[in-house]
Amino acid sequence: MKSLFKYSIGIFLLLLTGSCQEDFLDQVPDDRLTIEQVFMRRETSEQYLANVYNYIKDESYLTNNAPWIGLSDEGDITYDRPGYLTFLMNIGNWSAASGYYDNYYSDYYKGIRSATTFINNIGGNPQFTPELITRRTAEARFVRAFLYFSLLRTWGPITILGDEVLPGDLDPTDPLLHLPRNSYDECVDYIVSELDLAGQDLPLHWTTQESNSQQYGVGEFGRATKVACMALKSRLLLYAASPLFNGNQEYAGFVNLDGKPLINQQYSAVKWERAAKAAKDIIDLGVLSLYKKNNAQGNFDPLLSYRSVFLDAWNPEVIFARVSNNLPGWERASSPRLASGYASTGPTQQMVDAYYMANGMRPILGYNANGSPIINAQSGYTETGFTAAATKYTLPNTYNMYVNREPRFYANVNYNGAQWINTSEGVKVIQTYNSGESGPAGSWDHSRTGYINRKNVSPAANPRTAVNTARPYLMFRYAEILLNYVEALNETDPGNPDILRYLNSIRERAGIPQFGEGASPLPVPGSQSAMREAIWHERRVELSFEHMRYFDTRRWKIAEQTDAGPFYGMNISADPPAFYNRTVFETRVFRKSYYFFPIPQPEINKNSNLVQNPGY
Repeated sequence: MKSLFKYSIGIFLLLLTGSCQEDFLDQVPDDRLTIEQVFMRRETSEQYLANVYNYIKDESYLTNNAPWIGLSDEGDITYDRPGYLTFLMNIGNWSAASGYYDNYYSDYYKGIRSATTFINNIGGNPQFTPELITRRTAEARFVRAFLYFSLLRTWGPITILGDEVLPGDLDPTDPLLHLPRNSYDECVDYIVSELDLAGQDLPLHWTTQESNSQQYGVGEFGRATKVACMALKSRLLLYAASPLFNGNQEYAGFVNLDGKPLINQQYSAVKWERAAKAAKDIIDLGVLSLYKKNNAQGNFDPLLSYRSVFLDAWNPEVIFARVSNNLPGWERASSPRLASGYASTGPTQQMVDAYYMANGMRPILGYNANGSPIINAQSGYTETGFTAAATKYTLPNTYNMYVNREPRFYANVNYNGAQWINTSEGVKVIQTYNSGESGPAGSWDHSRTGYINRKNVSPAANPRTAVNTARPYLMFRYAEILLNYVEALNETDPGNPDILRYLNSIRERAGIPQFGEGASPLPVPGSQSAMREAIWHERRVELSFEHMRYFDTRRWKIAEQTDAGPFYGMNISADPPAFYNRTVFETRVFRKSYYFFPIPQPEINKNSNLVQNPGY
């Protein structure tokens, strides 16, 4: 009988290297317990599974746990110092030997190993009912599938380990420690099969979970459900159908040492059909809806509705959420210094330009060679002058660039002259120019773009008075499913009426005119490619700052255009009026190799059959 103290926690096998890996002991409360003893008790088994769940990264904060905003064209993280690696990565200063986010790779495999250990051992627990064993096994299977997906989206084709945990005393030359990578399609099919299997034994939706029952215990909210399995499957199949993975001939040479191709070179329309069906299956359940709220006067309020999706716990749009999270850290990073925030993460000018006008039109249609914007004259947008009076969402003397924009802009972006969202200490106005309260002259805690993120910040939160707003962190929501569906449907069945139906439902909730129907309708995109562009843009706006844009631009194979070259913000080195000049804050580098993270070099060194990603 082996004790947990003798189990190591590496990737394929965590070999003991001089001293025992004591972080594994965090999985159980007593390092003298054996594996058998852990799974003979209800309390320790539940604690073990809770730790398995914890391998799903808490992406509510934006440094070590979530680089995706700062590595995409939607945002920037100010700092260039340890723990804030996005600056170095954006200027091309990284490689397989850099060690950036290598812990992600190892942590995901640790979690996979732990989930498999749980699945293989929980069946004999005498303190669990057969029904509870079935459910908890399905939960661990979901988490394992989630971790495999997390590896797949970041590193591309990975190694599937199977259902056996390797013993801790294998020789380093053992073939079991030198497994090659599976092909991308094999990885997808495996994860899908695991999600389908798990979903059979899980409650349908969080509304059907027992929040406080003798059988299942307190705290079922936040656990896996069938709909969560379906949502992950939807995201996975959408990615798999996308150009980066579906017939990408640029990866013809991406093969294992035996010549096995890792990304299929043949385009398949069936992959889009599978993606469309996976999303439609969720829609057809009828248990989810876009969240809508009325204001104090009883009228539908698009800004309040969109903002509250993230603030009102367990609303009808929520599919899967992480109960334990660091949202207070996000709120502080996204607060101006007038609220004792760090003002350290800001939207880029490119992201600001992406938000629609109140009339539903895009203000900027593109950029000239010198970086100046191509303004859509029909939209009413202007970059000159200031308003004399207040508008519905803006204070007097607001720069016209920020006037008459769509409600989601005001829910997501703090700009110079905006009112701070928390009014518990009176009305405060954000100043991001050089000598302003959140400008660079006062502190290194400032936004390099002249903007500060506002999304997922509660009006009740106040870092200055240490007031936080505990709530779940959303990882899957219904709006994404609708956007997944219309994107896949447009590729496999362009012109299907469902495309406009569900795309317009997103715009209607956002409070902007729809395509071809409703008040002040806009022209319907007239071709499959025009509809594709409209869907991509809607996705960019609706899901902004939710860690989706980084992966979208890569799966669409457009990151070489979106993530390279000069990045703009306001001129934070000046005070108004010069502040309002578009200014390059960073020139980013994007190489073809950056579509995937590099496999950590130590893993390549240990495994003779593990090939590196292209370009590293």
